[in-house]
Amino acid sequence: MDVNNNSIGDNTELRARGNWNEIKGAAKQKWGQLTDDDLTYDEGKQDEWFGRLQEKTGHAIDEIKDWFSKTFSGTDNDSNRPSNQRYN
Repeated sequence: MDVNNNSIGDNTELRARGNWNEIKGAAKQKWGQLTDDDLTYDEGKQDEWFGRLQEKTGHAIDEIKDWFSKTFSGTDNDSNRPSNQRYN
């Protein structure tokens, strides 16, 4: 089913949105000064977005890109990433 007619299956879209929400949460934990507005990505404005994150975090764009890449791929060992946290 494709409720919003965007050619992406609803289950796939919900999974992707859930993953993005998890990653946004992890980014806000890593860089506490980031807000939801800072993490709002506008299609076609990737350079501006990374520049905004660089200004807010004080980290180099390459470091930020590397963190997002590792986090999206699941290879980031950052203990702040929700999927890497262990609950007893």
